[in-house]
Amino acid sequence: MSLISLLRKSNNKSLFTTPSHGGNLCILHKFYQWYKNDISEVDAFDPQVELKNSEQKVSLIYKTRSTHFLTNGSTSGIIASVLTCCGIGDNILVWSKSHPCHKNAALLAGANIIEYDLPYNEAWGIYEQLEPNIVELIIKKYSARAIIITSPSYEGIVADVPLISKICKDNNVYLIVDEAHGALYPFSDNLPESAIKYADFTVQSLHKTAGGINPTALLHCNCDLPPDKALNMINTTSPSYPMLATIEANINYLNSKRGKKAIEELIDNIKFIKSQLPNLEFYGDDITKILIKKSGLSGYVLSEILYNKFNIEDEKTNDKSTMLLTGLGTSKAKLNKLLKLKSI
Repeated sequence: MSLISLLRKSNNKSLFTTPSHGGNLCILHKFYQWYKNDISEVDAFDPQVELKNSEQKVSLIYKTRSTHFLTNGSTSGIIASVLTCCGIGDNILVWSKSHPCHKNAALLAGANIIEYDLPYNEAWGIYEQLEPNIVELIIKKYSARAIIITSPSYEGIVADVPLISKICKDNNVYLIVDEAHGALYPFSDNLPESAIKYADFTVQSLHKTAGGINPTALLHCNCDLPPDKALNMINTTSPSYPMLATIEANINYLNSKRGKKAIEELIDNIKFIKSQLPNLEFYGDDITKILIKKSGLSGYVLSEILYNKFNIEDEKTNDKSTMLLTGLGTSKAKLNKLLKLKSI
């Protein structure tokens, strides 16, 4: 049985348990099915067994030592990773402008935060990735226990994770990769290679590009330190099984012929759009992050034109460029709206 089939199971028990709505009371009727499937850890369902089985099946798909479903976003995965491999007084290397959860995780672990900087691309107004030779220098200089890198960046800039991983392993340093924006990578050869098989801990957000609901995510572990204890410390003891079931369904879809075909169609559609817009410049390693700029316009002005003239809202903007995020929910029809940008 899977989590999905468990939620479809008929139950003939009278549950005097949590959740108190009992699957009958529905305060917000638009979510009736969600209430109906909102079960807890009771003998009538025993969903913890199915959750463990589901995570083990998914681990086989990703070829990891373990993969854990997260319902508090990649943030919880980063925190659990740091708590697993770092303790009081350990040095951990963190990008100075990283997501807040990176430093928060170090603070919770009692580790010493050593900040590093990334090279800045003036032409595009974005940060590039950390060079492997710099990684080696700083982990030796600070006797680091772990390092967190973000790959891909918001704008789709990808690090040389295989080489960075080798450097870390040679120096007994744990590598944590925030791959929140790279959840599609394991399922397409036309996207950057995932960090999963190289990093000790890799975190992915299904909700960012892979079609998942907010805030579903995954924590992959490929080292000798299982994160179970840390996850138990930070996670609720009353998880949402409907939400966990959507993670199972999400990965089943990504790993299916239909899902993989959808990813390739997305990539092909973006390639076509780019070929039709010679008036714009494009940049980045990940085609699903459409980073654009227009000669003579700042990124902010370009963003305003997109929003006010074409009813297009971007994901992120800086002084030089604008980034349009795409994912499994980005249809060909939606992408075709970008053809209007020929007139800019």
